Amino acid sequence: MNTPSVLHGFWLKRSALAVSAMLQIGCSVVFVSDVIDEWQTRTAHTWAEFLAVIALIAGAVLAMRELRKLITRNNRVERELQAASGAFQVVIERHFEHWGLTAAERDVALLSIKGVANADIARMRNTREGTIKSQTSAVYRKAGVNSRADLISVVIEDMIGGLAIVEPPSA
Repeated sequence: MNTPSVLHGFWLKRSALAVSAMLQIGCSVVFVSDVIDEWQTRTAHTWAEFLAVIALIAGAVLAMRELRKLITRNNRVERELQAASGAFQVVIERHFEHWGLTAAERDVALLSIKGVANADIARMRNTREGTIKSQTSAVYRKAGVNSRADLISVVIEDMIGGLAIVEPPSA
């Protein structure tokens, strides 16, 4: 799930609901004035307009309620996402500290966990891919894992399972 896409969808849905509610309110005002002008005659047409006004107002109220729920839900999800992101960073930092990673190894480990390819990490860090492979091997050794997937798994397991950090095997 792509976060920018989700946020774009949220704002699009929110905007559509707001525009819909405003249009319905505008139409209701026009119909109410028309119904008031024609109320003396009380024809079938007047009753139809009166019912249409009721339906428009009900639709506008429902749309505004839905919009308020959507905004409330979005705010809650954003707070939870920020909390989870912060907690994930704390878990990662705690592991890095426990493993005794150097600053360079921390950078490489973090980028690896994010799924960045070694060649791209080398470009970002302005170094050779062989250096990145060497640093990655050091991270795996210190963490007691054999692969990038294992490294990610250690962090994720601690995050979702509340598992204690296990001492890596002595080298």
